[in-house]
Amino acid sequence: MTMMGLFTFPALLPEFSEIWKLSNTEAGWISGIVLGAYAITVPVLVALTDRIDARLIHMAGTFLTTLSLAGFALFAEGFWSAFALRSLAGVALAATYMPGLRMLVDRYQGGRQARMVAFYTASFSLGSALSFYLAGVIGGALGWQWAFGAAAIGAAGAFLVILLVVKPSPPEEAADDTALMDFRPILRNREVLGYIIAYGAHSWELFAMRAWLVAFLAFSLSLAPGSRGFWPSPTDVAAIGAVIAVFASIFGNEAAGRFGRRRVVSGYLLVSAIMASFLGFLAGAPYWALVLLTLLYAALIQLDSAALTAGAIEESEPGRRGATLGVHSFVGFMGAAAGPLAVGIVLDVSGGGGGGGGVIGGDAFTWGLGFIAMGLVGFMGPVALALLRGKATG
Repeated sequence: MTMMGLFTFPALLPEFSEIWKLSNTEAGWISGIVLGAYAITVPVLVALTDRIDARLIHMAGTFLTTLSLAGFALFAEGFWSAFALRSLAGVALAATYMPGLRMLVDRYQGGRQARMVAFYTASFSLGSALSFYLAGVIGGALGWQWAFGAAAIGAAGAFLVILLVVKPSPPEEAADDTALMDFRPILRNREVLGYIIAYGAHSWELFAMRAWLVAFLAFSLSLAPGSRGFWPSPTDVAAIGAVIAVFASIFGNEAAGRFGRRRVVSGYLLVSAIMASFLGFLAGAPYWALVLLTLLYAALIQLDSAALTAGAIEESEPGRRGATLGVHSFVGFMGAAAGPLAVGIVLDVSGGGGGGGGVIGGDAFTWGLGFIAMGLVGFMGPVALALLRGKATG
């Protein structure tokens, strides 16, 4: 429910690009700043869960989420106001997503923990699907302001659920008396660090894809108007892809746990990065073929998500789980923030419209370069997992 507004802007990006005359770079900034603000604030907020109940932080985050979404519906009128309000949404996300995971981890111990982590991280994709779908339906019927307003109501509902259903649970005692923001023990843990860097590479690719998928499919449709037929709209494709990602994430974690986490996760990262390297060049393909390929890509790109987070938690020290999740989220979502922006810059530089004219255009070659910008960083993940092995140093 707190995720309902996360992808409302990317889902309606073609409309915002037109009415606000955004360049692709500006659109990338608005899409990415949510994740950038998240990355900057999440180390502090998640590290705090080693000291206080994550439930309290999560409730504060859902309240802030409600304010940011309602504020966007009422006050957003261009690049700078949208940038500010989406920044606020990023801080709110930092107070809900990983603190929510910590809230779960504190209440489930033993062999079930990795599986519960997989289900929780998969719920991120379910919320993403709901965000895309509701934005398309409500935004198309009532306007973008109502799409953000509905998401604000969902966040308010989440606040009430946590308040009334989740029982307080103090965190276990910290490992030692080190400072709250001392992340050096995490950075010395080579096993954890490998998963963290790989998660950053994964997040760059995943969130760049989600930020630009609707615009990419809308561009493809513009090349052959009337070719959609009975196939789903771009926003519906994004929503379906996010639902598929839920099951892909759970399956990916189960397979990784059974057949060797590092080896299997490295394979996931390689396959999705390879597919990104050529998918954009197929923008001129028949729409039905592009829909099927993007849904396949949505599954492949999500296979490693839960497995990477579960790996970082398994290798972390129990008294430093909050700090470990903070570093994990910081690196991951810095990648997630940079990915959409990098694609927007590539699209502008290579001639993909925008330039303040509100037209996300270009050609298949332009979009091919944009997708290469998504996938290229993904190749860093397997390298990090291969090189950073062994016991903690120092």
